[in-house]
Amino acid sequence: MAKRGKVIRFPGLPPEPAGDRGLVPVHRCAGAEAAVVKSLFESEGIPTLLRSRLLHSIHPFTVGDQGEVVILVPASEAARSRRLLARLTRGPSRS
Repeated sequence: MAKRGKVIRFPGLPPEPAGDRGLVPVHRCAGAEAAVVKSLFESEGIPTLLRSRLLHSIHPFTVGDQGEVVILVPASEAARSRRLLARLTRGPSRS
């Protein structure tokens, strides 16, 4: 009987990095928008981490969801950061 080749399984989802415990995703967007949202959160004192599957310094141009960036904040700040984003999407108030 002929020897069979080695089967290499397709990998599943990567495990969550150990340093991200306690962080929750609050928004998904493109790279440029992510930089603006991160600046907004940090100006309000909310620590922010950006996560992407691409290394944007090597692949600066993306198409569609390929360049999606996930914005992560501590779970204790998630509600406040979502309120900030909701306030921005409504636009300026008319006072």
